[in-house]
Amino acid sequence: MINEAIRAREVRLIGPNGDQIGVKSKLEALEMAQKANLDLVMVAPNAKPPVCRIMDFGKFKYEQQKKEKEARKNQKVINIKEVRLSPTIEDHDFNTKLRNARKFLEKGDKVKAAIRFRGRAITHSEIGRKVLERLASECEDIATVEAKPKMEGRSMFLVLAPKSDK
Repeated sequence: MINEAIRAREVRLIGPNGDQIGVKSKLEALEMAQKANLDLVMVAPNAKPPVCRIMDFGKFKYEQQKKEKEARKNQKVINIKEVRLSPTIEDHDFNTKLRNARKFLEKGDKVKAAIRFRGRAITHSEIGRKVLERLASECEDIATVEAKPKMEGRSMFLVLAPKSDK
């Protein structure tokens, strides 16, 4: 809240340089802000009495937006890529899927390895678990297992995350 939008009768006032002025009435604080050609901005509404500061509100908002933009620029987006396998996968197919998973991990994405059981194959879920564990062991130099193999319906999942460079 700024200037006339402030509802409190008394406010603890902080000057434009950050110095404590003390507890003043709202009108006195507004007067002081107008004399300095600045705005009266409430910075701590829950305090008793509320804390207000004399500052240039437009400049303050601009700097805040600049900081948020900079924070967004430094953010790293992590995608989850999925690699689908089958419990009866052959070596060549497995190596192709492994190569794709390694490529995704090197790019910095997480990899979700999924095995879909069809028909009666679900009775031998341990075969699928072995395939997922083999994939995890082949990628252990560049990835860590984030979620162990677990069943969800007719599928089994494993999540691999790239090892951090720190």
